[in-house]
Amino acid sequence: MSESTPTAPVARTTRPVSESLLNEKWDRCLSSMLIRSGLGLSFGIVFSVLLFKRRAWPATVGLGFGAGRAWEECDSSFKHAAAPSKDGLRVLRP
Repeated sequence: MSESTPTAPVARTTRPVSESLLNEKWDRCLSSMLIRSGLGLSFGIVFSVLLFKRRAWPATVGLGFGAGRAWEECDSSFKHAAAPSKDGLRVLRP
């Protein structure tokens, strides 16, 4: 008789490729949201101080524009996962 040793299942130390791709997309989306919102807020504060006599609405509008731009970029990256990246260029379709 041949001796066979039972093999124990090997624990997976790395994540599946699809999960790590999804994690990278979420990381990119969150960092883009923070950066773009911060830039919009800072431009809004500068314009508020220089042009609008320190009103609050330019800072709020800048924050909204930055967050909205990041949201749309993130949404398109999740929707068009299989399509190649166009690096922010708009593609006109007939």
